[in-house]
Amino acid sequence: MGLFTSINIAATGMTAERLRSDVIADNIANASTTRTPEGGPFRRSRVILRPRVERPYFRLPFLPETMDPGAGRGVRVSEVQRDTSPPRLVYDPTHPDAIQTGPKAGYVEMPNVNIVTEMVDLIAASRAYEANSAIANGSKAMFLKALEIGR
Repeated sequence: MGLFTSINIAATGMTAERLRSDVIADNIANASTTRTPEGGPFRRSRVILRPRVERPYFRLPFLPETMDPGAGRGVRVSEVQRDTSPPRLVYDPTHPDAIQTGPKAGYVEMPNVNIVTEMVDLIAASRAYEANSAIANGSKAMFLKALEIGR
């Protein structure tokens, strides 16, 4: 493991959580958007995170390769996925995007964004960002103390 590995791992987490916060903010901003360029109401997005799977530089020679997961390499954003759950139906026949005919006449298809869920996700992303920031700062402090010992 290199000297700055812990900082690099924390940096990947901070980058992923920043993107996650941006996507959540976009969801909240479009919570009442009933018409998009693609047609229909806005669809909620969510960030899918996966561990980074790079081969470690050093592998313990006495462990079989299947048992040695190697050192952690951080996290990466796998994709930003659209939620395919059905839109909420709200009865408002005066709305310009209200359905005109059929059994759903007078209903408006609203985005599938739940503000409470988005706020909980935003708090979780914020706390994860803070945790990664604390790791980076702790590693930096540890490196500085090691330099002071070496003097």
